Amino acid sequence: MPAEARPPLPPFTHATAAQKVRMAEDGWNSRDPQRVAMAYTADSRWRNRSEFPQGREQIGEFLAHKWQREQQYRLIKELWAYDGNRIAVRFAYEWHDANGQWYRSYGNENWEFDEHGLMQARHASINDLPIREEQRLFHWPQGRRPDDHPGLSELGL
Repeated sequence: MPAEARPPLPPFTHATAAQKVRMAEDGWNSRDPQRVAMAYTADSRWRNRSEFPQGREQIGEFLAHKWQREQQYRLIKELWAYDGNRIAVRFAYEWHDANGQWYRSYGNENWEFDEHGLMQARHASINDLPIREEQRLFHWPQGRRPDDHPGLSELGL
């Protein structure tokens, strides 16, 4: 197995797809752009709203900018479907802007992996809903979501 490999590897089962989703959630909640970028192939292609980063360097730059803008970022991902080397997820994350306005961003992602478990394509569709601070549902300390924290389905999202 190459040093760059990111198990679990395709083809995915329900258990390995769910594990891959949680690993991605944990990575994004770290808010470490370089750590997250290493989960993608060197030439990975993204569609994220109206931005189209390609390759690890652009992905890392995109994420660094994103997490400067989206403060107090907390994310939950949930497996939606899987087949072979593809996984579909739904997600929600909460954050606030520089003015203190809170948002809950909802979306769906389609992922495609290479044989080494690195993501080679990511297509994301995302909508932002302004919320009041008292409407927030994601209150764990910055970083990994605790195992006992409810997921999207349990929260009715």
